[in-house]
Amino acid sequence: MKNKENNKHAARLMAVAILLAATATAGKAQVRTVENRPYTDLRIFHYGVLVGLHMQDLELTNVGPTTVNYADGTSRDVMVSTDQNKWDAGFTVGVLGELRLNTNFQLRIAPAMLFGTRNIVFRNYSERDANGQPAEQRQTMKTAYVSAAMELIMAPERTNNHRPYFLVGLNPMLNLTPKDDDYIKLKRGDCFLEAGIGCDFYLPYFKLRPELKFMYGLTNSLDKGHKDHLRNESMLPYAQSVSKARSKIIALTFYFE
Repeated sequence: MKNKENNKHAARLMAVAILLAATATAGKAQVRTVENRPYTDLRIFHYGVLVGLHMQDLELTNVGPTTVNYADGTSRDVMVSTDQNKWDAGFTVGVLGELRLNTNFQLRIAPAMLFGTRNIVFRNYSERDANGQPAEQRQTMKTAYVSAAMELIMAPERTNNHRPYFLVGLNPMLNLTPKDDDYIKLKRGDCFLEAGIGCDFYLPYFKLRPELKFMYGLTNSLDKGHKDHLRNESMLPYAQSVSKARSKIIALTFYFE
């Protein structure tokens, strides 16, 4: 939990830093400088590439005490708690296409791939280790998502070589790495609601756009039928310990246009 709070605090600091940079830029509006690439925002459509880092987490809803039924007709009462105990890092690569709607609004489509790993911890309170602590099992859940973010960008008019903006959007994703032999498994598809802030920096040869974005999964991404296909019945107490899973991602991305 401590690691989660530290990561959330770091994300807030990043957001404040971008807002402060945008405010400082706005404060210099009365000082005119030579504009780099003065016509770049007048294009109806343009392309670019993106790279970035992200932190991902699973918001898991634990079932609590439950009864596990085995194939031989026996049953057992168990209590397992499941959690991703820290935000795990990953990286993002992709391309973008952006359509100019008017002076203040743009529509961006950004196909990308997100690679990362989630570390899941299971604590079985029905079993104890040599120290009397709940028995633990761990699952390393590797993730590779294909995403297709569709975002509306809202920005004021350009000031010299800077332009802050806000964005909202939807991001459907396809999970390429669900495994049948894990304790828990995620569905193939998910969809995220996005909100973020960023700032355009107009450099002599290209436009650089650092952006901080928060993404929250709109669906229960847990594959509930996964437990019915497990071959190892000793995994059932862990597979049945969760009823819901919602993905959360904080992404820091750099766009080059």
